[in-house]
Amino acid sequence: MSFDQYHEPAEEMKPETRDFARIIASLTEEAEAISWYEQRIAASKDKEVKAIMRHSMEEEFEHFAIALEWLIRRLPRWGEVLQTILFQEGDILENAEKTEKIQKK
Repeated sequence: MSFDQYHEPAEEMKPETRDFARIIASLTEEAEAISWYEQRIAASKDKEVKAIMRHSMEEEFEHFAIALEWLIRRLPRWGEVLQTILFQEGDILENAEKTEKIQKK
């Protein structure tokens, strides 16, 4: 079985690099699943169907979060950048620009 998640030969990469690629692929898949559920919820007229889809989507949020946490714990730089942008008050883009200025110093 081949995987398209690698841009370089897998045998030339360390196991940690392959695990990183696996988690990134999982994050992408979870985000895509969340989008699919959101679309299904928006399209359905049935309240019970909407509730079921919403429940399923909540599980995908959890899956996304644990994959992201794995990245943050193994790659501290991710955590440093995310802390300066996530859960902050104010304009999102202004916060990102502040982060970029701090990084350049």
